[in-house]
Amino acid sequence: MPATPRTPVPALLGCALLLPLALAAPAAASGDDDRVDLRGSCSGRAEWRLRVRSDDGRLEVEAEVDTDRAGQRWAWKLRHNGSVSARGHSRTAGSSGSFEVERTIVDLAGADEVRFRATYGGQVCRAVVHY
Repeated sequence: MPATPRTPVPALLGCALLLPLALAAPAAASGDDDRVDLRGSCSGRAEWRLRVRSDDGRLEVEAEVDTDRAGQRWAWKLRHNGSVSARGHSRTAGSSGSFEVERTIVDLAGADEVRFRATYGGQVCRAVVHY
């Protein structure tokens, strides 16, 4: 009887351990766009999205929080390399119960870290992009 080729157990284990890392990688846009687009869950039922892309020597930042409940007043803060670039309050609206923050910031030399934090009641959304 001919032998059946077998995949070694360590190779299968390695693939199983790396699969979650591949699924958690940031979704980048196609084409020449160098955008980083990340999504995640907040401490409660809300979800966040943080998108950063370069444009003419600056960084365009878009942050969104989606709660499925209109009328909530969220406090938010946008940090760039540790310094506060913008802060404010936004109210969720529409059938999606979401709000969006858009800002343009200076593209500093070297790596940029963009952090977005939003809070409502006891719920916290935290997002970080290394660009």
